[in-house]
Amino acid sequence: MLSPALITTAIAAAVFTIPQTASAAPVTYQSESATISQGVVESNHTGFTGSGFVNFDNVTGSYVEYTVNAAAAGSHSLVFRYANGTTANRPLDITVNGTPTVSGLGFPGTGAWTNWQSVTAQVNLVAGTNRIRTTATTSNGGPNADSVTVDVAGTEPPPGPGDTPVAKNGQLKVCGTKLCNERGQVVQLRGMSTHGIQWYSQCVKTASLDALANDWKADILRVAMYIQEGGYETNPRRFTDMVHGYIEEATKRGMYVLVDWHQLTPGDPNYNTSRAKTFFTEIAQRHKDKKNIIYDIANEPNNVSWANVKRYAEEMIPVIRAQDPDSVVFVGTHGWSTFGISDGQSETSVFNNPINATNFMYTFHFYAASHKDNYLNALSRIADRVPVFVTEFGTQTSSGDGGNDFAMSQRYIDLMKQKQIGWTNWNFSDDSRSGAVFKSGTCAGSNFTGTGPLKPAGVWVRERILNR
Repeated sequence: MLSPALITTAIAAAVFTIPQTASAAPVTYQSESATISQGVVESNHTGFTGSGFVNFDNVTGSYVEYTVNAAAAGSHSLVFRYANGTTANRPLDITVNGTPTVSGLGFPGTGAWTNWQSVTAQVNLVAGTNRIRTTATTSNGGPNADSVTVDVAGTEPPPGPGDTPVAKNGQLKVCGTKLCNERGQVVQLRGMSTHGIQWYSQCVKTASLDALANDWKADILRVAMYIQEGGYETNPRRFTDMVHGYIEEATKRGMYVLVDWHQLTPGDPNYNTSRAKTFFTEIAQRHKDKKNIIYDIANEPNNVSWANVKRYAEEMIPVIRAQDPDSVVFVGTHGWSTFGISDGQSETSVFNNPINATNFMYTFHFYAASHKDNYLNALSRIADRVPVFVTEFGTQTSSGDGGNDFAMSQRYIDLMKQKQIGWTNWNFSDDSRSGAVFKSGTCAGSNFTGTGPLKPAGVWVRERILNR
């Protein structure tokens, strides 16, 4: 997807949550009731819960220590609710019962001190009482801390755990030319892609993700992290932490999450190999035990030969496998992930020189108002020969704007259903263009359910996700 005009938006932040009683249900602990060192309880910024929040007071070493209860020993999610009205990350070190557990958990700017967001960390707790200390590591102190919520970690959300996509299918794998669940049954995942998280992080929050999982019944969330265009290269720590948070949010809801290394310009993925190795090593190491993570190492290679894309893929896949040997890896193809069709070539360049790896899939992109029968027919041929997943498509032109061609789009949907090709639609935002599913201004609010907040493309794609 071509880069949109730069839009300043609040970057997704974090939520502090703490359990109060020994219960399997999530429990929230208020920061103002915790043990506080070198910080102060305040209430001068609206939007907090409870009776106030904790200001770390711009002091290195200031901390908030929560005393929480766990019903049973094991892995738990800590969801921190916070605000950070600056543009600087305000990281915190997390210790559990005196043991350093998470180093430098990022709390990036939220756009305003009244804009409360959340970030998640995963830790091991003992049964009964636990002490969770969050300590500021810079002279800026920490963010304003509202609360922390403690929940038992897992791939399913508390309500109806057996009904989520991950609960039903478990660890995915590639079998032949198809994507299969842990029992070897073919699955077709359907879901949405975020817009670039540097522009539209405000559209990926609790209410919208709840709607995607529960109202839309989506199987998968694609997290589009641009590398250039104001993305990862500008602040690797911030964007890596954002992706960590989105992975945890998808996990809580029992959705699969596709971590999209959204390289676009330059189009040769080898330009960013060093960055990609750093990013994917950390992501895979932290989330290797999850069953719901998929890695996409190259969004839309363009103006580059297939041989160079293949070389990059064969260098990157082992980097992920060293940390996470089981998860599926996606690889974009040349010609903006069209197997070279957009370059006037054919898919045979990939067929004749395949990537030397296992448990991976190639990706294909299309925009129905621009990409007609030659693309549709190519996708059909490709699906018969190699594993393929449509990680991005739109009902409009390739600009992500213009009129919707729903008739052509339906032909693609029918083909993908017939061939059991998974897909994620572009995009889950309120961008002004027709490809964004939400009406402009929707993401500033909290209503994301039903068809009321949706543009025509949003109504259409929601129906295609719902109607199995």
